[in-house]
Amino acid sequence: MYGNYYHAPGPMTRQRISMQQAQEIALARVPGQIVHVDMELEHGVLVYEIFILTSGNRLFEVEVLAKSGRILKIEEEDDED
Repeated sequence: MYGNYYHAPGPMTRQRISMQQAQEIALARVPGQIVHVDMELEHGVLVYEIFILTSGNRLFEVEVLAKSGRILKIEEEDDED
C-alpha cells in the first residue's frame, strides 16, 4: 500500500537551468561556435560541459553548474587530446 511513497530526487530533478541557457552563459564568456554539449554528474553535481570553437580555431571546454548557471571551469583543450 505504501510502496514507493518517498521518492528521492534524481539527478535530473536537480537541474535548474536549461541546456539553451547554459549555452548562452558559456558563449557570453567564450565567444565562438558550440561544437558539442554534454551533461555529466560530477561528484554528485550536475554539470553542463560545453565545447566551443573560437574564431582563432581554439577549442575550449566550459563547465556550467546546472543548478545555478555558475561557470565552474573554462579550459582550453589541447591538440593532443
